[in-house]
Amino acid sequence: MLHRFWSTLKGSFATSVLAANAVAICSSMIPVAFVKLVLPFGAVRRGTDRVLNALAEGWIAVNGWWMALVQRIRWDVKGLDGLRRRGWYLVSSNHQSWVDILVLQKVFHRRVPFLKFFLKRQLLYVPVMGLAWWALDFPFMKRRSGSRSADLATARRACEKFRQIPTSVMNFVEGTRFSRAKHDQQQSPYRHLLKPKVGGLATAIGAMGERFDALLDVTIVYPEGVPTFWDLLSGKLRRVVVRVREREIPKGLLGGDYEGDPVFRARMQAWVQDMWAEKDHKIQEIILGLG
Repeated sequence: MLHRFWSTLKGSFATSVLAANAVAICSSMIPVAFVKLVLPFGAVRRGTDRVLNALAEGWIAVNGWWMALVQRIRWDVKGLDGLRRRGWYLVSSNHQSWVDILVLQKVFHRRVPFLKFFLKRQLLYVPVMGLAWWALDFPFMKRRSGSRSADLATARRACEKFRQIPTSVMNFVEGTRFSRAKHDQQQSPYRHLLKPKVGGLATAIGAMGERFDALLDVTIVYPEGVPTFWDLLSGKLRRVVVRVREREIPKGLLGGDYEGDPVFRARMQAWVQDMWAEKDHKIQEIILGLG
């Protein structure tokens, strides 16, 4: 009973800090975003983008503070050596929980540029956060059948902005969080992963491939079971294993037509599927090594 009370207390504290942090940072972004909107000139835009990214990194730092305060997480992270804060990266990871996002932000904090996610267009209208995502130039995608060309145009416009300042573009290739039910429904050929949805990665590479320094292939494992977001807030997350592999994007995958060229599409799919098979094997190695 006492343990449950203590967990609830920590969870309530973390939730309050998380919410207050989001409101404070997003409120600070409003005047900067207004300047960015009314003065869309190169020099002004570069300055406002740096301020906005700095505020967003402050948000991540505060999140790291409360995460450390409510629990002692054992971080087992490898593969960060050689990454550059002023580089351009495409980041891809397996996806199991909403916790993944905070894990990725903490692991890459001040090691690579602030992570930018491709988001569903509906999220633009989320109070407070929608404004922040817009100010930070997160691409909002329609993600409906037949909207691929419109999404590619959106991605290209976003990437033109990303060229002005070092950026990391994040993509969850599975497209949704892993569950055993989804795995079985898909009849996935992988033990620990859903089938990869290559279109999102192809969109990012097609829009900005030659600008990326590398693809960061991230594998996340939770040895004590996949946590819920409440587990993170209430101090129940004990250990996180993260492996990062820096991969060169093949020259043959830059500038191709994923939708219109079947040969190129097959080549892109084969590259991602090979990467996914290696990731599945890596997860199995980590699990067996921990056992």
